[in-house]
Amino acid sequence: MNKNQLVELVAAEAGVSAAQTAKTLDALIKIVTEQVAQGENVALVGFGTFKAAARAERTGKNPKTGEALTIAATTVPKFVPGANFKTAVAAAAAEK
Repeated sequence: MNKNQLVELVAAEAGVSAAQTAKTLDALIKIVTEQVAQGENVALVGFGTFKAAARAERTGKNPKTGEALTIAATTVPKFVPGANFKTAVAAAAAEK
């Protein structure tokens, strides 16, 4: 599913226009991105939590040469699904 398909489904479910839904989704994405970039967690109860996670420096390998190289430490975005989300996905997978 792409963003446009998501907008259409949410608009139909909420009974609002696709334009309003697209604006709302864009605002949500912007706010979640800004908050996580500032080190804040964004928790949507039942759905999951968006947060920043530190990734330590590590040793990797150049795939062409096989030579060892150091991969710098960094901070990456992370999503941890909530219990309701996990349960729904597991139930749908079990039905298949």
